[in-house]
Amino acid sequence: MPMPSSDEEFAQRRARMVETQIRVRGISDPRVLAAMGRVERHRFVSIHDRELAYGDHPIAIGLGQTISQPYIVAFMTEALAPGPDSRVLEIGTGSGYQTAVLAEIVRDVYSIEVVRAHAEHAIEVLRELGYANTHVRVGDGYDGWPEAAPFDGIIVTAAPDDVPPPLVEQLKMGGRLVVPVGRGEQDLLVLTRTDDGLREEQRLAVRFVPLVRASHRDTEDTEETHRDS
Repeated sequence: MPMPSSDEEFAQRRARMVETQIRVRGISDPRVLAAMGRVERHRFVSIHDRELAYGDHPIAIGLGQTISQPYIVAFMTEALAPGPDSRVLEIGTGSGYQTAVLAEIVRDVYSIEVVRAHAEHAIEVLRELGYANTHVRVGDGYDGWPEAAPFDGIIVTAAPDDVPPPLVEQLKMGGRLVVPVGRGEQDLLVLTRTDDGLREEQRLAVRFVPLVRASHRDTEDTEETHRDS
């Protein structure tokens, strides 16, 4: 059995990932490139999958969910156009990897995960890695996080059948919503909220897992975790 890679080897793989999977495909925002180079992607997957962490593909994390391909994470982050003072809502915490990438760039990330086991694991990893500007709760992402709204940007990492109206309502005017929509092969939509409604900025053919809605019991059992430095 081969020996597991060292932290230095993983750092070298991250650097190659940024250059060969992300920059060459047109991602140019230096903040996004730097974040992708810093976040330890291998910490967000099963120990059995760590050697695969920097490959050009998604990775299953259990219970029908995945950690997205690195390029897609970078594309969605850049499309959101986040700034250092931004407050961002993420629907679908999953492993917490996209959460960490956003946390490298913005002031605060509010993230909702319907699967309690994933949320609890993501909270643990984010805490271990020192991401004190992340706030994770268990709940129905379709409904958003109204008490923390409005948000400068909203990113959805699973595909609803349509654009959830509550998320539009919780988006600041001029803010961006990045969301895959549809069943099977979907369109990843980059939308800006304007006085006249949503303006489409960009569209990309993608394939995401469906957005799972919570049952009434799940939403009653919601927990919220805020981690302060």
